[in-house]
Amino acid sequence: MTAPLDGMRVIEVSMLGPAAITSALVDLGAEVVKVEPAAGDYIRQMTWPIVEGVSLMHLHVNRGKKSITLDLRSDEGKRVFRDLAKDADVVVEAMRPGALERLGLGPSALRRDNNKLVFASISGYGATGPYKDYPSHGIAYDTWAGVVSPAVDDEGFTYIPEHVSIGIYAAPLYGALAILAAVIRARETGEGAELELAQSDCAAAFDWYRSETYRAYERPESEVTGNPSDDFERRAPGTAGMREGVRYQIYASSDGHVLFMASEQAFWKNFCEGVDRMDLFERWPGSTYADHARNNRELQAELRDIFATKTSAEWMAFGGKVNTPIAPVNTPKTLADDPQFADRLGWIPASRLGADQLAFPVRLIGEQLPVPEKAPTPGQHTAEVLREICGYDDDTIASLRDAGALG
Repeated sequence: MTAPLDGMRVIEVSMLGPAAITSALVDLGAEVVKVEPAAGDYIRQMTWPIVEGVSLMHLHVNRGKKSITLDLRSDEGKRVFRDLAKDADVVVEAMRPGALERLGLGPSALRRDNNKLVFASISGYGATGPYKDYPSHGIAYDTWAGVVSPAVDDEGFTYIPEHVSIGIYAAPLYGALAILAAVIRARETGEGAELELAQSDCAAAFDWYRSETYRAYERPESEVTGNPSDDFERRAPGTAGMREGVRYQIYASSDGHVLFMASEQAFWKNFCEGVDRMDLFERWPGSTYADHARNNRELQAELRDIFATKTSAEWMAFGGKVNTPIAPVNTPKTLADDPQFADRLGWIPASRLGADQLAFPVRLIGEQLPVPEKAPTPGQHTAEVLREICGYDDDTIASLRDAGALG
């Protein structure tokens, strides 16, 4: 059985993290050709860790792709690029916007030979707005979007706190979704599309709940309130409003921590019955839905003592048995030891990809997705790609190499 995107071809001109916009497409079977300068994308030396001389970021973001080196400043290199794009479904510009346009390889030029082409541009701040020409890196989109706030150390210096990067990971998901939508339409109508997205915009969109809550709170309290279970008091947006929670809170177990989530009255009753403490339910039955027993310190102390009596694994088993939501509290380091991780995700081994990496997280029932190949070295597939996609013979390839078009 073929992979879902088998037969889809993407030509990508990318530098650094924005190349992740095609990573999921590769995992789903698309052919992605990464066009690089002779020196290659310096992502291979960026960030940490460096695994046997190559960055983990490159090994992950560019896994499964083919690499061809081209000098896009030369006439011969531009001609080769146009030949690559003639039968492609998608061309991706994953760097500062307008880079290909300035080389005469923008969407209007390429679509003269391929009207169904989808041209997608992904950059930091996008192609419009006052920041469009500013240089930036990934955390900028999170600070811009309000996703991460500065922390202060004991000496009064500010620093970047640990957090999950959003912009550089959300943008590839939004971008890949839009690319697939445009390709579906192009195959039905013969009309391509031009897409443009900013990692900063995507960071803001991913964190919509908090920003939209703040926006809603600008309206009068007669129009926008909190939950009925909180007597309609407004809570802080998002997870900041969870701090005072008691029936929805993290508790220490005997060997770690668990997250207790009995916000529904039925779950809370099941828990109290399971630990033989119906007195807690009778005293504090709570509302039917969304009741976290906020600021009930007396109940919180009772629950703290109860959760300290079992291991995290025992609490997980207990929650499943009595039908009360309890979750483990892992770290990125300990996650791989969780049995749920081992059953569903697991690792693609370093022997295949150069470093242990997570597989694509969506399962196709009854099917097996292809395992991607290791991320390429610069120009690793140049001759292969030119033969298979452009139909060039060995003499033509040699001539292009001699002319310096291939870097």
